[in-house]
Amino acid sequence: MSYTITVQSPEQTEELAMRVASLLQPGDLLTLEGDLGAGKTTFTKGLAKGLGIERTVNSPTFTILKQYDGRVNLNHFDVYRLENSDEDIGFDELFAEEAVSVVEWAQFIDEYLPTDRLEIVIRRLSEEGREVEFEPHGIRYENLCRELTR
Repeated sequence: MSYTITVQSPEQTEELAMRVASLLQPGDLLTLEGDLGAGKTTFTKGLAKGLGIERTVNSPTFTILKQYDGRVNLNHFDVYRLENSDEDIGFDELFAEEAVSVVEWAQFIDEYLPTDRLEIVIRRLSEEGREVEFEPHGIRYENLCRELTR
């Protein structure tokens, strides 16, 4: 079962992500999919704010991973550059850390992802409007989605 929420602006995207952040705990894993410009980084910025991170968040396109300290730490992956690669940068250890992990372009490292995770897909509806679909895998994320959408 998936859950869908529509937002009408980048600000609403950040607010939604902050609500998600309020439900997260260390060790949680979110995958983030969407076309270029769909709002993945905007969502991650809101998530970071909600986790108490004060540093500026931007996409780690060339570094693959950026780590941020906050009330809850954040591992922000952009694995686009790992397409068609067998490179494992220690995903098991990084996902097991006492941090929330967000992975953009997760389909490129699917074999390294834990089964339990929250898949998030952002689709462009209009210039600023977006549809944010949450697909939980595992009881923890099913409960999180129920809480988010009630």
